[in-house]
Amino acid sequence: MFPTHHFARSCLTAGLLLATAGRAADLPTFTDITGGAGIRFRHHVGDPELSNIVEGTGPGGALFDYDNDGWLDIYFVNGCWHRDVSDNRGRSLRGRLTNALYRNNRDGTFTDVTAKAGVGDTGYGMSATAADYDNDGDLDLYVLNYGPNVLYRNNGDGTFTDVTDESGLGCPEWSVHAVWFDYDRDGDLDVYVVNYLTYDKGEFQRSGAYYKAENYPGPLAYPGAQDRLYRNDGHGRFTDITEAAGLINPTGRGMSAVAVDVDRDGRLDLYVANDAMPNNLWIQEPGGRFVDRAVEMGAAFGEGGQGASSMGPVAGDVDGDGRVDFYIPDMGYGCLLLQKLPGMFLDVTAPGNLALICGQYTGWGGGLIDYDNDGWLDVFVANGNAHHLFGEEDVLARNDGQGKFIDVSRQSGSWFEEKHVGRGAAFGDLDNDGDIDIVVFNLHDRPAVLRNDGGNRNHWLTVVPRLAGSRSIALGAEVTVEAGGRRRTVQVVASNGYLVSNDPRAHFGLDGADQVESVEILWPDQTRETLRDVRADQFLEVIQGE
Repeated sequence: MFPTHHFARSCLTAGLLLATAGRAADLPTFTDITGGAGIRFRHHVGDPELSNIVEGTGPGGALFDYDNDGWLDIYFVNGCWHRDVSDNRGRSLRGRLTNALYRNNRDGTFTDVTAKAGVGDTGYGMSATAADYDNDGDLDLYVLNYGPNVLYRNNGDGTFTDVTDESGLGCPEWSVHAVWFDYDRDGDLDVYVVNYLTYDKGEFQRSGAYYKAENYPGPLAYPGAQDRLYRNDGHGRFTDITEAAGLINPTGRGMSAVAVDVDRDGRLDLYVANDAMPNNLWIQEPGGRFVDRAVEMGAAFGEGGQGASSMGPVAGDVDGDGRVDFYIPDMGYGCLLLQKLPGMFLDVTAPGNLALICGQYTGWGGGLIDYDNDGWLDVFVANGNAHHLFGEEDVLARNDGQGKFIDVSRQSGSWFEEKHVGRGAAFGDLDNDGDIDIVVFNLHDRPAVLRNDGGNRNHWLTVVPRLAGSRSIALGAEVTVEAGGRRRTVQVVASNGYLVSNDPRAHFGLDGADQVESVEILWPDQTRETLRDVRADQFLEVIQGE
């Protein structure tokens, strides 16, 4: 007898692919190039087995161009032996597990430059995000830990300096994710730190007051934790302004967040996915205060309440109407929320077939990516059991442009037949060939670098909007491309998904259009610039005002 999830996937694929049989042979595939690329990193939970919620939450990681050569590099976070978390059998690992930075050699291979760069943090890592917080033109690195976080300032010469103490970003809570955005539009990046819960060092677990078949207690066994908004004071120092900004939710159990302009009023808002409780949609009002409007806007839960175990929220324009939509993986069906009317979200997970595709898996790291460059955002989900090291296959669902998603996993490469305990997933064009590649961060296992083969058979355009002066990528900008009779809009973000930082460059699939009629950029300061008659299949760098 086939396992249930194999049977469900096979039936779904057989039925839905009839509608696209003519194009099936033209769809891209993904190739696992991890070993051949020279990546030897392996994540470790810090002792011999998975045994508590701290060990089971990560890992994520970051795609970012740390050396400004135009090619994405990869940062992996690791666990460690930690006295609050780890079994004594793992004491021999004390001080031996570190994070790792791999430089892109621009030939399909990567080199471990951790020691040279000075970013081999030995804390219990959850995620990492990258942004130019000091406006000097290179990307800095913020590592989120169980325990003190670490801020690395990029020195511009291939090395980093730990500036955590002087920055004030150590953060006392258990942090899992961070979102960089210029919330007050003063020209420098502020940061929202997502904190998960208050772990009791295993006291409740040792009491035996839980269902032991679950292996370890879930999030409701612990108090939540307050997220933090830190304002960048412009001189390397950050100030906690959470209370002044109205972002108070002391019982929150944040898993990840994304900053986008949901209501198109020129102010960036925050969508926070929480575990075992409603999600928050913090709408920024005039004056810089935020109000949680998730319930009234239909974004607190999914239609069936399945958002109660939300993982990382992903923002993107799924239906091509210019408004921001959200996809949130979870332990049930996942949740696709379309903003069908301004300020009102509709759950279309079931009618879009995603409930059927994803319902048999435990979803963590999700992505809205146009993997085949046909102009429609598709869905990728990294899956894995929450409480045991039981692997599950990842999912790739293709957007047919008519409101339905088709499971194309089995025809997209052998990776999708393997089982791993997936957590974060990051997305970007690692080889600069015009299609989106994937890095999956697996728990207590090797990661996977999945090269997209064939996505660039359709035309594409990648827009790189840079601020004048620093030449940093303009996080918070909005790019709209008109080509082939269609308009597509991308808001420029890096932290978008579960525990990850992605390629911030604005990528557009153009299908058959080899010419772009217009590229319009709405900059963070709300000025606009438009370029006309742009050729497709290129990286278009635009510097504000030039």
